Amino acid sequence: MTISHHKVVTIDYTLKNAQGEVLDTSEGQEPLVYLHGAENIVQGLERELESKKVGDTLSAVVSPEDGYGVRNDELIGAVPREMFEADMPIEVGMSFQAETEQGIQVVTVVDVNDKEVTVDGNHPLAGEYLHFDVKVVAIRDASEEELEHGHVHTESCHH
Repeated sequence: MTISHHKVVTIDYTLKNAQGEVLDTSEGQEPLVYLHGAENIVQGLERELESKKVGDTLSAVVSPEDGYGVRNDELIGAVPREMFEADMPIEVGMSFQAETEQGIQVVTVVDVNDKEVTVDGNHPLAGEYLHFDVKVVAIRDASEEELEHGHVHTESCHH
């Protein structure tokens, strides 16, 4: 069986940035299970995994356009400090969910002073080249319910 649209794929992976720092890995944890073709993982990696078989390994470099997007300076902006609760400590690096025209978006605090909080709505990995090392662990057909919901169901998944 090969990886194709509507297959449930289990992978072990390590993600590094261009400097070789490990950003994310399944090592020492459960492998990642995703529904192929449902945009559950970044587009560039999904394309690289197409047609692979169990036991295959690959190293892929995913460009920002096929990963988490290019950085967009328009997504950085200052909001008045009083929009946050007065007693709430706000520090650089904190993330919040913000209501935007595009719906709920995660923003990260990049600067803070008495008057305003500067937030960045770019994904933390926007603009980064993503270096993936992947091993295909398992492939199976997706169930009707998984296809309907657009993601994998595990024992711990409750609806």
